[in-house]
Amino acid sequence: MIKRKPLMGILGGLGPMASAYFYELITAHTKATCDQDHIDIILSSRSSTPDRTAFITGKSDDSPLPFMIQDAQRLEAYGADAIVIPCNTAHYFIDEVRRSVCVPVPSIIEETSAQLRRAGVKKAGILATVGTVSSGSYQAKLEEEGLCYAVPDEKEQRWLMELIYDDVKAGKGPEMDKFYAVVRHMKDKGCDRMILGCTELSVINREIGGDPILTDSLEVLANVAIKLCGHETVGFSPEFDLK
Repeated sequence: MIKRKPLMGILGGLGPMASAYFYELITAHTKATCDQDHIDIILSSRSSTPDRTAFITGKSDDSPLPFMIQDAQRLEAYGADAIVIPCNTAHYFIDEVRRSVCVPVPSIIEETSAQLRRAGVKKAGILATVGTVSSGSYQAKLEEEGLCYAVPDEKEQRWLMELIYDDVKAGKGPEMDKFYAVVRHMKDKGCDRMILGCTELSVINREIGGDPILTDSLEVLANVAIKLCGHETVGFSPEFDLK
């Protein structure tokens, strides 16, 4: 008989570039000396899933939830022992997705908020989509962890949406002046750490090379996914090993 390893299911396509980068993060940060040491993964990348932010903000009646549930159930049927969703805005639907399957579905927002508390962060700046910010998902979890937070003002939020939709999702190079301007403004609001709370911003972080003032939610989720499959991690921030 073939010895079966734990199988990680990735519910991706939300968006495609972020899903590809998430797969890259898991591969790069899993302790391995050969192909067979890596995690067995099945990646579903349904890019046609309706836009999460458009639905949450009432700009579209097309809900992504039926697509997400169908993909989660397909991953489970294929044999996934856990399912991860590399999209912060999709956290809005996570309770329904969890109820639709019988395997663990860790939350990128819950895990990132807990990580910030372990790291001793006092006030976090939430850099995310309008959908994530308006849903209050991060605000609620940060409060549960006893942390303060700030959100961008209207102009800063517009810049973030342009970076996410007009640059990364459109396959263009991001305007880094906008990104750093938002970070500076959030520091002025007293934030000692910025949450990259959109996985398209994680793609930007790959180009930056790791600024210690940034906590990348996609890296947090990759760290959780690797350990959930019983593997050791390499190359992540030492903060990820804090208890």
